[in-house]
Amino acid sequence: MSRIITLLSWNVNGIRSAVRKGFDNFLTVEKPTILGLQEIKISDEARVKHGLAFPDWKEYWHPASRPGYSGTAVLSGLEPVSVKMEFGDAILSAEGRLVELDFESFVFLNVYFPNGKSGPERLEYKMAFYRAFLKHLLSLKRAGRAVIFCGDVNTAHTELDLARPKENAKVSGFLPIEREWIDEVVSAGFIDTFRHFFPEKRDCYSWWDQKSRARERNVGWRIDYFFISQDLLPKLEEAMILSEVEGSDHCPVGIKLKL
Repeated sequence: MSRIITLLSWNVNGIRSAVRKGFDNFLTVEKPTILGLQEIKISDEARVKHGLAFPDWKEYWHPASRPGYSGTAVLSGLEPVSVKMEFGDAILSAEGRLVELDFESFVFLNVYFPNGKSGPERLEYKMAFYRAFLKHLLSLKRAGRAVIFCGDVNTAHTELDLARPKENAKVSGFLPIEREWIDEVVSAGFIDTFRHFFPEKRDCYSWWDQKSRARERNVGWRIDYFFISQDLLPKLEEAMILSEVEGSDHCPVGIKLKL
């Protein structure tokens, strides 16, 4: 018997901040089956100290070693067969950027990709992470696995995916080399679920600069994604951007699958 499951992804820009701004209510209203979180900015010790727990969920946290920085987590209503946070490749295992859950019928990867705006060295780190992650994706595909990956990719793919493409043509997050990597992901057989349903839709963003109050004017970027492998396409029911949800400089994005 099939069922519809809802998968969401959200860069919360600090889980403690998100909780103060209504994160628990978000869980109650949206009722995701699986929720990937990025930029949690909290250590395991701090979570215990502050009593930060979600007892109705299975919780998988991958904090960065650096305090108040990066980190990912997954809250799941399903029990995975296995959970992976160390990948052999040092760059994928560093900075708490990746959590992989195996649900037998699919592998779910929640990822916080690096930002390359702080300088050339960090851009090279971002591209190295991109290359290592795609290599890992292809290994899963060769093993015959159905794959879902989501998260803050930190790049807008095409001119449809940001409000001011010309002004940002030389800015990390919209550089040709970064956009070409997403082309590689698509060429490898992974589907941008939002664009599958809305190939030409404009003004749909998932991140807005807070300093310039860009969200009020919807001057944003679509840098948060759900990609699925081709074999899951017949099960894809819906893709959405929850732009009305506040609490971060990003909003949640999601998909619904019939499994």
